Amino acid sequence: MALNLILPFALSIAVMLSSGPAVADAESAAVELQEAVLALDAGNFSEVVAQHPFIVVEFYAPWCGHCKELAPEYEKAASGLRNNDPPVVLAKVDAYDERNKELKDKFGVYSYPTIKIIKNEGSDVRAYGGPRDADGIVEYLKKQVGPASLELRSAEAAVHSITDKGVILVGVFPEFVGREYKNFMAVAEKMRADYDFFHTSDASILPRGDQMVKGPIVRLFKPFDELFADSEDFGEDALEKFIEVSGFPMVVTYDADPTNHKFLERYYSTPSAKAMLFVSFSDDRIESFKSQIHEAARQFSANNISFLIGDVADADRVFQYFGLRESDVPLLFVIASTGKYLNPTTDPDQIIPWLKQYIYGNLTPYVKSEPIPKVNDHPVKVVVADNIDDIVFNSGKNVLLEFYAPWCGHCRKFAPILEEIAISLQDDQDIVIAKMDGTANDIPTDFAVDGYPTIYFYSSTGKLLSYDGARTAEDITSFINKNRGPKAGAAVGVDDKTQTDAVEEEVTPSSSEPVKDEL
Repeated sequence: MALNLILPFALSIAVMLSSGPAVADAESAAVELQEAVLALDAGNFSEVVAQHPFIVVEFYAPWCGHCKELAPEYEKAASGLRNNDPPVVLAKVDAYDERNKELKDKFGVYSYPTIKIIKNEGSDVRAYGGPRDADGIVEYLKKQVGPASLELRSAEAAVHSITDKGVILVGVFPEFVGREYKNFMAVAEKMRADYDFFHTSDASILPRGDQMVKGPIVRLFKPFDELFADSEDFGEDALEKFIEVSGFPMVVTYDADPTNHKFLERYYSTPSAKAMLFVSFSDDRIESFKSQIHEAARQFSANNISFLIGDVADADRVFQYFGLRESDVPLLFVIASTGKYLNPTTDPDQIIPWLKQYIYGNLTPYVKSEPIPKVNDHPVKVVVADNIDDIVFNSGKNVLLEFYAPWCGHCRKFAPILEEIAISLQDDQDIVIAKMDGTANDIPTDFAVDGYPTIYFYSSTGKLLSYDGARTAEDITSFINKNRGPKAGAAVGVDDKTQTDAVEEEVTPSSSEPVKDEL
């Protein structure tokens, strides 16, 4: 079966990449945000946001380790920004509190912490893409609240501003007037959260490119690929597309550098096959690996494949998520709609030939699965990737299946309820209550698992329904009895079939709890 792997990972990538020191001990982990950070909730959120033309809001969960690491840095930054001109206000919302669920849903909070920059009374909302330390937060937000583009007047200023730490845009204009300049500034305002913008009337001060050009022209500087690119199309849509395409690396790098984080988020959220090469960056063959993966990206650019090279030293959570082993490094693998394909302990010269075999359809998908239990006689049956067909799809029974994560608080709370349901129905030979660890097994694409716990019901008549009702034994048992197929030996009447079809039309999949409590 095809595999559904990328979406949950895309949602959790920000948490996987969170920087900052580890929590030293339980006491320091309990440090709460202090008075410099405004405490918001559903009752005062709109009022406070309306009072501030520029406000930064952190959506956090009290138990989240990353939030606890961020708390003192966020507090220190808030203190440092209170007297900024113009002022920058930092606030927080407990997104785990059920009373703030509407706020969490409205702002698309799928991981903790999630930070949003909110401007113009809430009409302009942007993701925070900056550092997680106090000094970095302050520097980043001062740029966001100041002019969208700064003028470069000297070679010294250009050298200081155009660094190799990210993508930088410089507009070159004979005069700072006209349609081209106006559109450039509009795009700078719109995209300033992700890129640094500058403008100048003297191209000779710039470090790369044609230094004799008079403009109007936009020069994009980047620390990868061809190092710079020019565009003379000043239509706003065209300019945005130029920045997004030219400002994205041919091969994304997965390491601890925070400037790569926004590329990684976009990489994992793009609907394409993902080719990932993980290797130790201290390997004496690293330059050969980099050269070959870049050449593969050039050769296969038309095959809807996105490319990444990662340092295994920073990829422990990626390996855990995809069920991989560091002993397989150097490891090249592809995640696609047709499955996951692995080429462990590869050499540089194997990269392109192996990818050609993937493109030709000559590779067999790898399925991550826990071992099939030797004994599976508990009331709640254990499903793994290697036995899901036998227990769910081919058993001819009515199966309620929960997808859970071991770290998920909601799943732990639901566990005794699922056990209660299983015990109450264990004498019914036509019903199976089961669970599957979604982090340790590849999930078939038949199931849309965007969060944990996610509950599905597969009837003996072959109908797959998502359960989005109350998580009580009574409600779930009622749902099972209402949607189950006929008991063994019973005849199916017209009324029974009509009722079942009607129920299927009424039940629609929904997004369940966020994909992570914490990774």
